Amino acid sequence: MKLTVVVVCLSVAVMTVLIYQALRQEVDLRRQKTLLVDNSAEVKRKEMAIVEAKKTIQQLKASLGTINEDIEGLKKKKEENDKAAQEFEQGLKTCNSEKARPDQEEAKKKAEQDIQGLKQQILDRDKAICAFVDTTKEELPRIQLVKLHCAGV
Repeated sequence: MKLTVVVVCLSVAVMTVLIYQALRQEVDLRRQKTLLVDNSAEVKRKEMAIVEAKKTIQQLKASLGTINEDIEGLKKKKEENDKAAQEFEQGLKTCNSEKARPDQEEAKKKAEQDIQGLKQQILDRDKAICAFVDTTKEELPRIQLVKLHCAGV
């Protein structure tokens, strides 16, 4: 009978250990299942965040594309404006040169008239001097000089 008590005690002890192991495994499985559910939920949240980030990136790319198109348009417009400004400057220079040309021609004509007037005054004066000089005076060298001058004109 002792042996039966020992065997029963050992059996109860082994059963207790097995029940304890089973309970511990069950608790571990529940904990693992809970962690799995939590991790799955976190993965889904992160996936949603990634999807949102991708959508945001796509929107930014689209807006960046339109901005780049606007920049290209503005560059073309700037080039056209620069070209128009250069053409305007060239036209202005041409206009100013054409406007200055008659003024220059008029000034040239006036200067030529003034020169002709001065030449005429010099000729008249020289003629008056030549008429005034008396060739009979004894100051022959002076007279010859005046004659040479009158003859050269």
